Amino acid sequence: MGAFDAVVLAGGGARRLGGVDKPGLRVGGRALVDRVLAACAAAETTVVVAAPRAVARAVVWAREEPAGGGPLAALAAGVRAAGGAEGPEALVVLSADLPFLDQAAVHALLGRLAEGEADAVLARDADGRDQPLVGAYRRGPLARALDEIRAEEGDLTGLPLRRLTSRLAKAHLVERPDAPVSFDCDTWGDLAAARARIREHGHVLNEWILAAKEELGIDLDVDIRLLLDLARDAAHGVERPAAPLTTFLVGYAAGRAGGGPEAVAEAARKAAVLAERWAAEVPPEPGAGTG
Repeated sequence: MGAFDAVVLAGGGARRLGGVDKPGLRVGGRALVDRVLAACAAAETTVVVAAPRAVARAVVWAREEPAGGGPLAALAAGVRAAGGAEGPEALVVLSADLPFLDQAAVHALLGRLAEGEADAVLARDADGRDQPLVGAYRRGPLARALDEIRAEEGDLTGLPLRRLTSRLAKAHLVERPDAPVSFDCDTWGDLAAARARIREHGHVLNEWILAAKEELGIDLDVDIRLLLDLARDAAHGVERPAAPLTTFLVGYAAGRAGGGPEAVAEAARKAAVLAERWAAEVPPEPGAGTG
């Protein structure tokens, strides 16, 4: 089950946050909605159910009618915009306020769905609660269940998601305590905890690189360790300002060579050779012994 579509619900009222634009709140320098969109970047089609806004990648916009009709109505609007019953068998459904969701978690949900016969695989948090907005669904059963509820009720406005999930055969993906992918930011305390967790768990450098690439419009994976080693060698073998200037020149050279990880690696290799040559020419400090 390699191909999948994604529906991201981003139009809630955020009442516990005083009505603030929750998807636009930033954790690790990136908007919550952009973090979720990065996690499902491999989707063939991604539908965001909300009023259109600036986001980090191309998506399809949809809106439930009336706006603010609740999660079930929003999900139905997203499924409809993603093609209804037509399209890849798997459909990932996510809320837009998941700061720790990543591609590995999305692929784990999809993998579990592909392995079994369940209609849906939902994340289960550490307290044993199912999370229907962190899940992978089979498109056919999902679309049929939505149609059945609509036929019974006439309208999906205000209906809870459990009216849907109770009709589906479910499996679960229990999240690890160190990877709370279903953690959402419903309160200001949640937001503060998410920001603190990123800084306290050794993710600052990766988060900074991701945020910088997103802000600069760069879609490029590079070997961070290689560049850090190069910067260190330049700083020690030449002088400290050589580190940032060398990494800038490596990036500039890679861009002129067409970009991509290979171009960065080649430019870094050449700069590293130069740094080694330069260091070899540095005379020993006065008074240093030979043995």
